[in-house]
Amino acid sequence: MTNTFNVLHVDLTSGKSRVLNIPGRNTWLGGCGLAAVLFEQFGLLHEDPFHSDQPMVFAIGPLTGYFPLMSKTVLGFMSPYHGQYAESHAGGRLALALRFAGYEGLVITGRASSLSCLIIGSRQVTIQNVHFMRGMDIFKTGKLLRSMHKDHAGHRSILRIGPAGENQVSYAAINVDTYRHFGRLGSGAVMGSKNLKAVIVSGDMGYDLSAYPEYPKVYKEIFTAVTQSDLMKKYHDLGTAENLKKLDAAGYLPWRNLTQTSDPKAIDGISGETFARDLLLRQSACAGCPVGCIHVGLLREKFGPENEFLYRQVAYDYEPIFAVGSMLGIDDASSVLTLLEDVERAGLDVMSAGVALAWATEALQQGILTQEETLVPLAFGVCGPYGRAIELLGNPAANRFYTLLGQGALAAAKHYGGEDFACVLGQEIAGYATGENYIVSQALGFRHSHLDIGAYSFDQKNTTHDISQAMTFFDTEEQQRVLLCSMVSCLFARKVYTLGRLTAALHSLGLEEMAENLETKASAIQAKRWELRFKTGFDPASIPIPQRFRQMVTGKGPLDEKYLDQLMETYKKRLEAFRPGEDVDPKK
Repeated sequence: MTNTFNVLHVDLTSGKSRVLNIPGRNTWLGGCGLAAVLFEQFGLLHEDPFHSDQPMVFAIGPLTGYFPLMSKTVLGFMSPYHGQYAESHAGGRLALALRFAGYEGLVITGRASSLSCLIIGSRQVTIQNVHFMRGMDIFKTGKLLRSMHKDHAGHRSILRIGPAGENQVSYAAINVDTYRHFGRLGSGAVMGSKNLKAVIVSGDMGYDLSAYPEYPKVYKEIFTAVTQSDLMKKYHDLGTAENLKKLDAAGYLPWRNLTQTSDPKAIDGISGETFARDLLLRQSACAGCPVGCIHVGLLREKFGPENEFLYRQVAYDYEPIFAVGSMLGIDDASSVLTLLEDVERAGLDVMSAGVALAWATEALQQGILTQEETLVPLAFGVCGPYGRAIELLGNPAANRFYTLLGQGALAAAKHYGGEDFACVLGQEIAGYATGENYIVSQALGFRHSHLDIGAYSFDQKNTTHDISQAMTFFDTEEQQRVLLCSMVSCLFARKVYTLGRLTAALHSLGLEEMAENLETKASAIQAKRWELRFKTGFDPASIPIPQRFRQMVTGKGPLDEKYLDQLMETYKKRLEAFRPGEDVDPKK
């Protein structure tokens, strides 16, 4: 195979497209690495995220479409949330649709003259005027797109934004094939700024694998590890919602804007077991995945006196349940599904929306806000007003408060007050109150994500406060996850795709040169990503730890502030080694 990436570049302003051969495939692998290389080439590092020529870079990996769970797509973009280079990762059918359309990368620049849908196939690129979709929610948009574009059903991927993206809310999401998302850091707002309502990618090609005699053997070994061991059982059974009861029992689950880390009286109402028993309709999967971790619940709404119901299908996972469940004090599974549907309809990132509303609720309780600002009586445990507030977040022209809250909880808190209890670590937190290591890892992680390093797991397994041990874990995990996200694997499969299996998989496809020195290549990709963050304005010293985290009491007891501060300073120094112009080994 050649040492170049096949990349499609579409300029929405001119309406023209071109296919590029980008060198360095054996070095930059794909996924995170390819996204960084392409953003470095196309990105305007010192311009506004909404500049029309800022790129959206979609990238897949060398194993996409060939092995199970190699089903993610990496999106690189300039984030409107923090104004820096960012990544978001999504599953669904997009990765395989790109592979079978013949591309490992897709770069979108420019701004369409009217609200548009970009349609891509192996032999076509079309920009369609969809001005009539202006203001449509995610559900109406998807239904209309599917009726308009019936070809390649099952082999296509549909990306779309809702009102939040059109209105450029800083944490607007992109919906991918209904149940998956580019969720965090505002990619939906960037898409909206380009006048791009939707993207449809149709993968209608095929690949002949007869030239790779080792491929069937390697595939079978990996498929067996995925389907016949216990490594993936959890994700199919209760799914990540299994974590709710366990984390609550351990004192690690944020409740009511992190004023509690456990609520034994309320947890049963929103546990994974309750969702499975009462509401689970079916499991689904991303393309190329035999696991089926997508859990879809049945939401019924009575609209008539004689047992007349509307029903909807709403996907749920651990983090969404935390965000609009425990964080808002909602202890009823059906109410959680109702709010999840509201968030989906608006096209918002569920974690940022839920955590931002949790801050707003406490601010209202404390008198920092009044109902004149919130417009609805936000109260922990009361579902109805949150649904209206979510709608207002997606359409923030209602007042200045929702405009500011749409920029993030901390942005609103800086204006109104209440910064001490804004649960923001680089962005609104994920659902882990596990301790100091998680706090630092999300605050300073590349994506400000619990998935950057997985330190929530380290917190649970380690009782000692050893800086050296923590840094070893941080370094090892980040490098391994960068490698997986360059292949691009679902991180649920991280125990399946060991270094040995990744090497064997690449060899089985004739990618021997790519398979050499994978750890060294992962380090180079890690450094390039951080270099882009620094070049676009990242400053580790500017990331605060709000007081609410310092007051946190977990199942292990009160937070150790001394250890927290030492770990924070140590990791900041480690990251400074990635700052451009410094020839320093980041592990020293």
